[in-house]
Amino acid sequence: MKHTAIIVALTLVAQLATAQKATLQGLLEGCPEGTALVLNTTSGSNLVPADTLRLDSRGRYKATLNPKEPTFYVITLTVPSSPMAHLFVLPGERITFDLKYMPEIHHLQVTSTKGSANAEVYRQFNNMISQATLDRSLMPTLPDRIEELLIRNRNVLMSAFLVTVFDQNFDSFAPTYKQIYDSLAPNYANNEFVAHIADKLRGQIIPGMEAPDIELTDAYGVTRRLSDLRGHLVLLDFWASWCRPCRAESPNVVRLYERYHKEGLEIFSVSLDNNREAWLKAIADDHLSWPDHVSELRGWTSSAARAYGVNSIPATFLIAPDGTVAARNLRGAELEQTLDDIFSNAPKDQK
Repeated sequence: MKHTAIIVALTLVAQLATAQKATLQGLLEGCPEGTALVLNTTSGSNLVPADTLRLDSRGRYKATLNPKEPTFYVITLTVPSSPMAHLFVLPGERITFDLKYMPEIHHLQVTSTKGSANAEVYRQFNNMISQATLDRSLMPTLPDRIEELLIRNRNVLMSAFLVTVFDQNFDSFAPTYKQIYDSLAPNYANNEFVAHIADKLRGQIIPGMEAPDIELTDAYGVTRRLSDLRGHLVLLDFWASWCRPCRAESPNVVRLYERYHKEGLEIFSVSLDNNREAWLKAIADDHLSWPDHVSELRGWTSSAARAYGVNSIPATFLIAPDGTVAARNLRGAELEQTLDDIFSNAPKDQK
């Protein structure tokens, strides 16, 4: 009986180990003879070759992998200045990942996938890139199409990697980061890309969140609270007299305030000035006629700036009548269009 129990236990261990193994196979087209496919892992910003897959006579490759957790691979070819493709492999998956080398646009196109939601999301993203590269007229809509893809697949781990294409324009896409994080954090909180999103979101005020209250005094010692404007649409504006882009935007803000104040628009201005006289002179010179101007005269150490994660100005937050953040960093024509849309669509009894 002891021998039988040992054999059963070993069999179960072997079956478990086999279940964790993953296979990756596919077809690689368009390459010079002798080209191989390289699976790389990442170490910081460096690629670390993990496996080199040779092609058979039909251009096919196959590998057996043993991922203990979702493993991110960067796929390259053994050609000079190889383009890259990206893939998550989960334990137990059987993935087909077909590729085509397109040297004319320095691209490794994913032509078809099977067996992996991560691979399929990447294929769709990858094809959007190649199409826009070949047809430049598609470029203006590319960010919106990518964002739509990621929101639709926010519960797919690959989206946490792909959303990093928006890192340089985080303010515009912060709600998308938040949706992806909320979907993935319960299962993948320790994944490097999910953790990266958490770092990006830390301390940030995202549309849909309750706007933190601000209670500061104006230049004459009168306490002014952002929450006192509840029920109105509020443009919360962080600025300073020494900030040239802020001052350049002032005529536009003044014009919109004059147009929409009677409709319900209020402005709550927080100055990051250190000098009271310079602050008041800028208010007068730029004709900033609304009453809610506050400042601690502590520059970047302003408690309000810290509460809103402001580390550059101008910075604006559009706050809905219910006290939630509706949008952030709207300026110029974008701010005007947003206000036009809001007030033109508001019910008559709410204007």
